Amino acid sequence: MYGLTPFEKAFGVFDPFADFEKDGKRISACRTDIREEDDRYVMESELPGFDKQDISIDITGSSLTLKAEHSENNDEKDKNGRYIRRERTFGSYQRSFDISGIDADHISADYKNGILIMILPKKQPDVPVSRRLEIQ
Repeated sequence: MYGLTPFEKAFGVFDPFADFEKDGKRISACRTDIREEDDRYVMESELPGFDKQDISIDITGSSLTLKAEHSENNDEKDKNGRYIRRERTFGSYQRSFDISGIDADHISADYKNGILIMILPKKQPDVPVSRRLEIQ
């Protein structure tokens, strides 16, 4: 009985990062790599099949939220206007990241070939202000 329903497929419908298909091609979940460089972090998120306008990045306080949504309708009608085939697809991803150590005012993003690259500069430590106090 268990061989008929593989465990990972039985619950895939409810997985928010489950794969979906577009034009017969499987679109993978939003995989993200983050690497640290000297003065910044570089975050690369795989979003194949999405257009640039399908992606939004929101910064609220110390949280960065990446959202991507894509919907498509394919209609094929006969000469009388009746549907022969009608398919609809929808896919969305949403991920949030803690950016408490990041200079949020200088984050930049670029999207090319299905990869979203964000540059997250580190906050510079506050240097204590030194001044001389005059005696009166």
